[in-house]
Amino acid sequence: MNKKIFVFSNQTPSSLAAGRALCGKLDNSGYTVTRTYSEDAELMVCIGGDGTFLEAIHKYNFPTIPIIGINTGHLGFFQEIMPDQLDDFIFNYSQGNYTLQPLSTVRLRIICGDQTHEHIGLNEVSIKGINSYNVHLNLSIGGSFIERFSGDGLVVATPAGSTAYNYSLGGSIVDPRLNLLQITPIAPMNTTAYRAFTSSILLPSDLSLGLIPDMSSDTSIAICRDGYTTEYSDVREMTVDYSDIKVNLIRFEGYDFWTKVKSKFL
Repeated sequence: MNKKIFVFSNQTPSSLAAGRALCGKLDNSGYTVTRTYSEDAELMVCIGGDGTFLEAIHKYNFPTIPIIGINTGHLGFFQEIMPDQLDDFIFNYSQGNYTLQPLSTVRLRIICGDQTHEHIGLNEVSIKGINSYNVHLNLSIGGSFIERFSGDGLVVATPAGSTAYNYSLGGSIVDPRLNLLQITPIAPMNTTAYRAFTSSILLPSDLSLGLIPDMSSDTSIAICRDGYTTEYSDVREMTVDYSDIKVNLIRFEGYDFWTKVKSKFL
């Protein structure tokens, strides 16, 4: 029986202290603890805040093993338990008293010259101009042209990411049990010269978003996924769609998405 658990932590004093306590308790409970990622581990424990959680899933390429978060940060939307709940966590995990919450991801493909690049985001992918320049993008949904968007950029968020950057832009909070993507404009331009949609658009999981730059000179674009940014030049086109990659969070009895929303935002 595999009883190996991978523990990932940021380097804040509170996270390091929680990590030491957890490793000791897991060892006493018969688990093998590793601080090095291993694909044969049965569980990943992520100690920190939401930023640490996102760092871990990107660093280890969206692991398929279940993940549990211990919150030593601020908001802690992905994190399930607090440092004073370690004994309860180990007992409930050992007894199988939990469910898995699969979180969907978003995929962006970008063609630059003769090269194609792909990015995955758990919260969102953002398309922006470089050096805060405006972008002009011919936007299509499911292959049908919708408009020429002009503004600072676009955010395409998953339901899990609807409470992050998307929410700060005025986008809607979406229950993670729904399979959809949300397109939210960043500072859209609305003048006699430029028109753009000003509210979020919800897409079902079987429709994709197509974007073709419509800039007369520089077609450089910055792609940001969950806070990690890459800049591209000579961008020909982009496609954003619902990814089949899932991140599986452990949730214990009593977890409710809307209760967490209330506790974090209201």
